[in-house]
Amino acid sequence: MSDERCLARGAVDRIGDTESKCTVSIGDWSDERTMSVPDHGVAVEACLAQLTDPEHGVLKDASEVAAIGFKAVHGGRMSGVFRVNAEVLDAMAEMNAAAPAHNPPYIAAMKAMQQRFADLPLVAAFETNFHQTIPAARKEYAIPRDWADEFHIRKWGFHGASHRYIATRSAELLGRDDARVISCHLGGSSSITAIRNRQSVMTTMGMTPQTGLPQNNRVGDFDPFALPLILQRTGMTLDEVLAHLASQGGLLGLSGRSGDIRDVEEAAADGDAGSQLALDVYVEEIRRHLGGMIVALGGVDAIVFTAGIGENDDLIRGRVCDGLEELGIVVDTAANQSLKGEATFHADDSRTALWVIPTNEEIIVARQTVSVLQQA
Repeated sequence: MSDERCLARGAVDRIGDTESKCTVSIGDWSDERTMSVPDHGVAVEACLAQLTDPEHGVLKDASEVAAIGFKAVHGGRMSGVFRVNAEVLDAMAEMNAAAPAHNPPYIAAMKAMQQRFADLPLVAAFETNFHQTIPAARKEYAIPRDWADEFHIRKWGFHGASHRYIATRSAELLGRDDARVISCHLGGSSSITAIRNRQSVMTTMGMTPQTGLPQNNRVGDFDPFALPLILQRTGMTLDEVLAHLASQGGLLGLSGRSGDIRDVEEAAADGDAGSQLALDVYVEEIRRHLGGMIVALGGVDAIVFTAGIGENDDLIRGRVCDGLEELGIVVDTAANQSLKGEATFHADDSRTALWVIPTNEEIIVARQTVSVLQQA
């Protein structure tokens, strides 16, 4: 971390299945192993085995690892960066109902690692932390006050590591800390954040990661008063309906085909009406929130696209920015279609800078992890 060099990248897929792929890239060397990985503790051991490979590894011994940082999701009453302990785990467990796809696996992984690596510090960097600077008028629901106070129900916001990285990197690229930036994290899970002075001042996700923009298979914003009608007409339980909204909604639900935007765009190009509708709804929701954030910021100096869709999908970028010339947002179409990596795609007469900046959530978590270790 002294010079923030990335020594290795890797992944372990399908933890808990019969077979998992464990991949790693170190310089020009790459390795892929197929093995049984029943839990996250075994996954970490597999990673360490690759990182300490006698010929290609970057570590002589696993003891060189100073800590493991987690991009934790929802801690409710705990929103910050903490050494993982019983209090942190309890706070996460309290939010299991709000983040059922995220918190339980994280808790299980943390407990497994505590058992296997008792002396290795674990650090939880909560996604909600970056959004603590949002004014109360933009993060409180119009609900009874005691619900908010007792149950921690408010618009917490997520994708904090990604938006924090964009806040930092865009300030460097623009050469100013006071820039008004809108960070569009568009991927399998999407959110938009308005940033001023490197701080979050508004975001699309609310109490849970299920809200805001339509996701690949999650519904996004949805009227809760539609639930009684669905329960009555389908005969499903509330848990079943919520599971459908969390797994069969979004691009998948609208298209009836896929939650992967590449598949949806291909089907739309072939004339599939449902897929075209899915793209239209996705773009319109992005534009609706974009407009609100321009108002909240009093203008915008830069719009940044990041994550899988934001970085790689020129069709979505172009449609989001289309027809906004009166707002000073003018696209260079050729640049938008040809850019790779970190680059701009605004026209010369655009008052707003348009950027693609590949996000780096890992370096943010690593920095936060180091900060916790230095406080110990």
